Amino acid sequence: MKTSYSHLPDYAKNDLQQIVTLILERVPHCEMIILYGSYARGTFVEYDERDEFGILTSFMSDYDLLVVTSNEDVREVGHLLDTVDDKYYKRPDNQVPIQFINDDIEKLNSDLSEGRYFYTSIQKQGIMLYDSGNYKLERPRKLNFQEITQQSQEYFDEKFEKAGYFLDHASFDYEKGRYNLASFDLHQACENYFYALRLVHTLKNSKQHNLSKLLGATHKYSPELQKIFPRKPKEEKRLFELLRLAYVEARYNSKFVVTKEEIEALFPKVERLRDITEEICKSQIETYRQMGQ
Repeated sequence: MKTSYSHLPDYAKNDLQQIVTLILERVPHCEMIILYGSYARGTFVEYDERDEFGILTSFMSDYDLLVVTSNEDVREVGHLLDTVDDKYYKRPDNQVPIQFINDDIEKLNSDLSEGRYFYTSIQKQGIMLYDSGNYKLERPRKLNFQEITQQSQEYFDEKFEKAGYFLDHASFDYEKGRYNLASFDLHQACENYFYALRLVHTLKNSKQHNLSKLLGATHKYSPELQKIFPRKPKEEKRLFELLRLAYVEARYNSKFVVTKEEIEALFPKVERLRDITEEICKSQIETYRQMGQ
């Protein structure tokens, strides 16, 4: 893992030094403090203000920090980190938001050893801001098929349930005549079905909201996926494009119009995606299970 953050502007270096000092003052048995996310990658946004469909919006990247402790209750550590937040924001020049997550070193090393994608990405891209020197981070090892079965089942259950939640909300918004919101719900359902497919087959994932790219990354798992969202005729292509755009447009563009008929046309497609996702994922998980016997 990297230890240098020389690529960061001076204000960020100063902020992070303050935050590390505050954490060490307040959190007992702190073993590591790791910067991850956009500031670690160098893709951060200092401040961006733009007009989104007539609405003035602003955005700035957070400091994403993983605080690793030993022999401490993670819930109690979470409360202590809240006090770090409070102290940090008392200085008026500290404007960049902080997002903390915290883990016990044994749990973190277990997740790293098992190749859990969230933590391995932190290990690859993160910057070690503080290291007590008492522990070493594990490296991902080759998993046996019992472990692969367990992980893939966990990922499937999580994403499939989340997709079902959005599908239920789409029905509710449709019944209330909120067709724009229903289109966003359907987008999120599709996104999570695609995530389930990718995670079950690879145990890896990355943030992606573009349904075109998600479909392109997962259609190899079944030819039926392309049949749900064909590119021809033009009406089919238009419906998929409406669904793709809904992630942003349905929430921020007051001129984005979705009709009752369009939602009615999209619903069976998303339900078909649900059924295919369930079938493919369960089949793949069963294959893992048999290979582990």
